[in-house]
Amino acid sequence: MDFAQAQQVFLTPPDAERPPAGVPDSPSRRLRDAAEPIATVSWWGTPVNDRLAALGLDFLTGYVWGRTAPMGEPAPLVVVAAFGVFEPGLLTGLYEQARATASRADVLAAREQGVVESLRDLLPGVDVTGAVAALRRGTDAAARDLAGRPLFAGQLSLPWPEDPLGQLWHAATLLREYRGDVHVAANVAEGISGVQMNLLTEYWVGWEHTAYAGTRGWSPEAMAAADADLAGRGLVSGGRLTDEGRRLRDAVEARTEAALDPVLTAIGPDLDGVTAQLDEWSAAIVAGGAAPPDVYKRISG
Repeated sequence: MDFAQAQQVFLTPPDAERPPAGVPDSPSRRLRDAAEPIATVSWWGTPVNDRLAALGLDFLTGYVWGRTAPMGEPAPLVVVAAFGVFEPGLLTGLYEQARATASRADVLAAREQGVVESLRDLLPGVDVTGAVAALRRGTDAAARDLAGRPLFAGQLSLPWPEDPLGQLWHAATLLREYRGDVHVAANVAEGISGVQMNLLTEYWVGWEHTAYAGTRGWSPEAMAAADADLAGRGLVSGGRLTDEGRRLRDAVEARTEAALDPVLTAIGPDLDGVTAQLDEWSAAIVAGGAAPPDVYKRISG
């Protein structure tokens, strides 16, 4: 899939207005949603993709290698374990192809340089100093416990960019990977498989069934088997979460939120202001075509 195809699939507005998502509101969720477009400009930004294409990578291989590279050059099964929600065969193939095409050092450089160029274009003249300082307090608090947080630890191992806009992206990415790592762990603790994590999120947010999970490479047969297992456990019935399924998915979210408490405490009284500022910048990124306009896609990542 080249970047033009990815834009058509992921950056096109939905055909109809979405019903409100069934996602509880909280300070942690608001911060996460406000930071999401800033973090993901590293795979949605045109300058990033231009640089990765020059290295011989398309959108999917660039995405996989770009998120893996901070961890080093792990074995494919380690990448499967860290990413959690992608079909293992697809992910393995993309990673092996990407690693054979471009070096880790080149991918890391292309990613950071492309992000800075993207954000300069999308957020001209903004002063991010205060937001970066507040977010960095949060990421420093998160860094005190790395157990079970491979993608966060990989990003943390990289030096902070010199450019302030690069620092903003780095901080947002650290928060995103930290939350993602603890979210996967919370699902695993409830006995939820990789494909089922996608399906439960679909039901929880309000997606059309398999519309989200299918973009992670899972076959119709694998999704049907996973769905049947969820139904057998009493979590899904009639194309929706049962009360027990809602309780389980809410419990996963509550565990995820609890892991973010030290981050929010470290950001302190600046939290509301920083969240509002990130929201403003992220709205500009969405309007500039460097993040999905479909809110379901943004909140499900």
